[in-house]
Amino acid sequence: MLQQTLLRLKGLDHSPCMLICNEEHRFIAAEQIRQLGVVHSGIFLEPVGRNTAPAIALAAIKAVETKEVVGLESLVGGEEAIEHDPVILVLAADHVIEDIDVFQAAIEQAQVSAENGKMVTFGIVATGPETGYGYVKRGAPIIGDCAAFEVSEFVEKPDLATAQTYVDGGQHYWNSGMFMFKASRYLAVLKEFRPDIYTACEQAMQGQQVDNDFVRVNVKAFKACPEESIDYAVMEPLCQQANGDVVVVPLDAGWNDIGGFSALWQISEQDSDGNVFKGDVQAVDTKNTLVISEDKLIATVGVKDLVIINTKDAVLVAHKDKAQQVKAIVSQLKAAGRSEPTIHREVYRPWGKYDSIDHGDRFQVKRITVAPGAKLSVQMHHHRAEHWIVVTGTAKVTNGDKVIMLSENESTYIPLGAVHALENPGLIPLELIEVQSGSYLGEDDIVRFEDKYGRVDGEKD
Repeated sequence: MLQQTLLRLKGLDHSPCMLICNEEHRFIAAEQIRQLGVVHSGIFLEPVGRNTAPAIALAAIKAVETKEVVGLESLVGGEEAIEHDPVILVLAADHVIEDIDVFQAAIEQAQVSAENGKMVTFGIVATGPETGYGYVKRGAPIIGDCAAFEVSEFVEKPDLATAQTYVDGGQHYWNSGMFMFKASRYLAVLKEFRPDIYTACEQAMQGQQVDNDFVRVNVKAFKACPEESIDYAVMEPLCQQANGDVVVVPLDAGWNDIGGFSALWQISEQDSDGNVFKGDVQAVDTKNTLVISEDKLIATVGVKDLVIINTKDAVLVAHKDKAQQVKAIVSQLKAAGRSEPTIHREVYRPWGKYDSIDHGDRFQVKRITVAPGAKLSVQMHHHRAEHWIVVTGTAKVTNGDKVIMLSENESTYIPLGAVHALENPGLIPLELIEVQSGSYLGEDDIVRFEDKYGRVDGEKD
């Protein structure tokens, strides 16, 4: 879905995209972009989640930075000329949009208002009385732009009867969570209504560090930032001033916010029994059910209206109407101190990925995939030894003071305490099986001597 979000911009004249994600997701996000081969302008890493208002502030501050720096205070004050003040389009990576032409047309229409200093949101033409979405009520049309309207008010998620009146009245749209505005305009409004968020983000960006594709902000400053959405921090307070500065552009492009498995079932192609199956699935007398299996056969008999999700980490079985309550299960797992919410079998790294196939007392088995030209850090471990067996490709192995080349079906042993490294000098992915043995097998037992990705001792490899 992240890739689709980027691809639906193809054909529009725009600068390279910025991506904002959590520190823990940086490698999988980078890999998704790498697979597309698209140019981007950096991946912002949030050390903690603080909702959308601070995240967008980071991007806006970065967007107005120039080599001949214009002071941020004068930028948001509007007293001096702005050398670089781009229009920002804010998109979420969990949206489905079926009609790309209509979507792009709406973007071009919204840009007119954004260039004129308006704060634009996109209102989804409602197809039914949804109670899971907030709503935007349109007001007067924008003079000279028949495709945009002033926003009369933002409305919280309604009950079913109220939502039906919204749909019947035709004046309300679903709040899409997509926005467009000038960078300086957003910062000025944020400073007006939430100076605490503005100041925290400004301080966080003053301590930014660029690490290859990644942009890291000052951790202490950003952790001190209040948590708030752009709706509550900026859009709604500005709308309440009734000055016509908040604009909605209607969008009827087959939009869906995939906030849960029921929505995924709804937008996927269904068979004659209303089922959506992905992976190895066999079903008898099964109706209106979503089944996704990553790595094993799932068989269903005599069930309906279920969500069954099998991953390498866990299996979820839920009624389709209750699937949103998976958050409650996650909370239970965290409260019980379980590892599943934070430790996963398949993990992406800048050099590739690994899959923890098996583990037990004093041993762990991983399947490691190293991308062509990639190299793991030069490192050593205090508590474990490792056996490496090459399955496909070619491995260049540093083991103490020796450097050897291993091909398919060849292996080597890395003793405890030995300085070692693994590299793929070939043109195809390197796959090998790693067997770890020792008294402690945690990912933080890493002492790094050299790393092309700028990671430090103890950081997961």
